[in-house]
Amino acid sequence: MNSQGRAPIRFTLNGQRYELTREDVEARLIDVTPDAIRKHAVRINGTWFPAIQAFEAATGIPRSEFISHTARRHLAALGFEVAGNVEPRTMAPPLRGAAAASTPPRPAAATPVEVGGEWHTEANVQAALVTALAREGWRILSVANTATKEHGIDVIASRDGRTVGVEVKGFPSRNYADPARAGEAKRTSPSTQAGHWYSQAVLAAMRLRSKEPEWGSVIALPDFPRYRDLHAETAGSLAAAKIEVWWVDEAGTVQRP
Repeated sequence: MNSQGRAPIRFTLNGQRYELTREDVEARLIDVTPDAIRKHAVRINGTWFPAIQAFEAATGIPRSEFISHTARRHLAALGFEVAGNVEPRTMAPPLRGAAAASTPPRPAAATPVEVGGEWHTEANVQAALVTALAREGWRILSVANTATKEHGIDVIASRDGRTVGVEVKGFPSRNYADPARAGEAKRTSPSTQAGHWYSQAVLAAMRLRSKEPEWGSVIALPDFPRYRDLHAETAGSLAAAKIEVWWVDEAGTVQRP
């Protein structure tokens, strides 16, 4: 554990294993001049950087090998403040030090924070959850890579002696995410598919209760009426099994019991 009181994070990217600490990031960004921020930003050493630039400088991984969601997710897991949909700086030079700390990027008006695409994808819901937990003082122990469909618990976090494992689900889109099938409607309706995803989440949460009985078992879902209805039908059973459901809304706010 580093001097900031945070454990290093470990992750796999393009088949390679990496370990990163908050100290590593801060040390490697000390003399780096921020690029213009267009969308996703992270504050390090009192200065706002594009998330992709900061992650590239901290890890040495070329930005061509990862997406902004990956950078944002891992930096948030280390407790750094992140912001999304930031207006580009075109007039003034980048601020540094105390001035930057008091002048955070401004989110675009009435635009939710997103990693890219629809706000309710699994990747976006997971990123919003990790960001919210890190800001509340949770220590993020591990985060699964949703882009590669990495197996295992999606998010493991701890605070005040309590560890939770979180199964994250998105809400189905009406169309395929694959650009090759853009504009093609799915045969299965989002409502029906959401039922399947909800069932998968419940099964994963029950398995975690058996595997790690001392942990809290949590399901994190985007706040949609369909999921609310499914939860209402199963709330009693989930409570008996000591499984919590956390709701993530379009603004990235996490509602917990």
